Amino acid sequence: MAADDVTRHGHTHRLDLADPDVRDFTATVVAVDPERGIVLDRSAFYPGGGGQPPDEGVLLWGGVRTRIVGTVRGDDLYLVPAEGDPVPATGTAVRGAIDDERRTGLMRTHSGLHVLTAVVFRDFGAKVTGGNMEPLTARMDFDLPQVPPDFKDRVAEAANAEIALDRPIAARLLPRAEAFAIPNLVRTAADLLPEDLETIRVVDIDGLDQQADGGTHVASTKLIGRVEVVKVENKGRGFRRLRVRVL
Repeated sequence: MAADDVTRHGHTHRLDLADPDVRDFTATVVAVDPERGIVLDRSAFYPGGGGQPPDEGVLLWGGVRTRIVGTVRGDDLYLVPAEGDPVPATGTAVRGAIDDERRTGLMRTHSGLHVLTAVVFRDFGAKVTGGNMEPLTARMDFDLPQVPPDFKDRVAEAANAEIALDRPIAARLLPRAEAFAIPNLVRTAADLLPEDLETIRVVDIDGLDQQADGGTHVASTKLIGRVEVVKVENKGRGFRRLRVRVL
């Protein structure tokens, strides 16, 4: 995979990776699949992945509005229209608008989870075994056989202390060999990166964390707000689930 492919999926140039703050854009429909959806030449819709769900929003064209409720991945990224909504024909110029409240909530949550996983790894040596998120709420699973009595409070206090430092958050593209020279680049218990991936996108929380990641993030930790660890659950065999809320 060439470096350019990191910000391109099939025919679509991914504005969401070039600038996660883009919420409004213009594009041209390059294909329509009746079963899968609409392909654009450029798009700011995050298609989902790495635990972060896809964006929602609208396409506006010729005085018509088409609601976008998800994305189907294949050789192209197919934006899924709401059932019954009109679909623009190939060649149509459209304006796309992302649901800002949803995307911003997901960005704050995703960045908060990176802080959380960094703290749990640093202070307790535990790697991630799974997780998912919705706007301002999430769960993260860790391989942690022993849990101190004050684990929940210690994790929350440490995460919020890091957030308050207003650490810059930035993404960069690195050749695979250079990326894997970074210690603990992959925080999951299993390395899920494809072996043929030649360029790795690394999200860097300055002075705290570097992780391979394809999602969208806020520009600094202060923009996360606060992280609350709502509950710690024992899922058996040393796996612990943290229920998290972003405030």
